[in-house]
Amino acid sequence: MRKKTIIKAFYKSIPVLAGYIVLGIGFGILMRNAGYGVLWAGAMSIFIYAGSLQYVGVGLITGGASVITAFFTSVMVNARHLFYSISMIDKYKSAGKYKPYLIFALTDETYSLLCDGMASKGTDPELYRFLVSLFNHCYWVVGSLIGSLLGTVLPFPTDGIEFSMTALFIAAFTEQWLSSKDHIPALTGLLCTLLSLIIFGKSSFLIPAMLLITLVLTLIRKKEEAAS
Repeated sequence: MRKKTIIKAFYKSIPVLAGYIVLGIGFGILMRNAGYGVLWAGAMSIFIYAGSLQYVGVGLITGGASVITAFFTSVMVNARHLFYSISMIDKYKSAGKYKPYLIFALTDETYSLLCDGMASKGTDPELYRFLVSLFNHCYWVVGSLIGSLLGTVLPFPTDGIEFSMTALFIAAFTEQWLSSKDHIPALTGLLCTLLSLIIFGKSSFLIPAMLLITLVLTLIRKKEEAAS
């Protein structure tokens, strides 16, 4: 069972492999161009492991941002993970020794792979989720190290490279849309985000959007439970 679990987890993580390697390379190149070497790139990817925040972090480091600025920026950029975590409580409650790492490694893309709560038949569900998270983490770290090393020998223009995280999120959303028959959560997310963007503007819409999405999905779930 263990061998089958490893194989199935790796297969599940393949859609993220190419994206994380490429995005990690981009981050490594940005770090190198900012004057920080392979050890910095590797350490940030191992211990922070938050793609969008790491891209933003390059600017915070080079711009000499204060600790307070860095803290609040981190909270704003990663606030969505609070809502991811809420939806994964039931799925992770029996994870045992894997739980701390599963919480730490819950990125956008890992969430999109595990949010359905389904593990392949004949596998250890908790080990399966742990390995999917671990494989994705390894892809990101490897990509960061490659990018940092490439940045020492090859010149790369970095204009617009930050958009790569948005592109990967769109790809993950599309894959989830195609693989799921229930599009209500996806449509709820799109409509609530658009409404919050119109009301609060592009600099302040994220947290209101997350709160609104959580509220709407909670009401939908309660309605479904009452109907059943």
